[in-house]
Amino acid sequence: MNYLYLFFIALISATILPMGSEALLLYDISIDLNIYLLFLSATFGNSLGSLINYWLGLKGEEYLLNHNVIKEKHINKGKKYFDKYGGYSLLLSWVPIIGDPITFVAGMLQYNLKRFIILIIIAKGSRYLFLIISYKFFITS
Repeated sequence: MNYLYLFFIALISATILPMGSEALLLYDISIDLNIYLLFLSATFGNSLGSLINYWLGLKGEEYLLNHNVIKEKHINKGKKYFDKYGGYSLLLSWVPIIGDPITFVAGMLQYNLKRFIILIIIAKGSRYLFLIISYKFFITS
């Protein structure tokens, strides 16, 4: 059940909703749950959350503009950044505050879905791997 809970917390934290999954991951490690299952749960949950952002960007740009949820200048700024750095900017999708909008803009620009998924899994997995290794080698030593 802990793995499923981590999966959903990681999923929610990758969407626009403010939440973090790192503390739960570290707690789960501290109570000796299977590290590999924790890594997979967090990585795939967080990646699926980014895929939701992609879909929202793909389908929701017009709605957001028409209902004044977001200003066109902010959308254009995000598109300009994404056009400049391309898919490699998706490797920053794990970064708080800027990561979620990057995945959203990728959807708006209809970035290649296969590349998107690969880059997101690399980015999200790297963050969780770093946390796990840091905990195991620095906290428990």
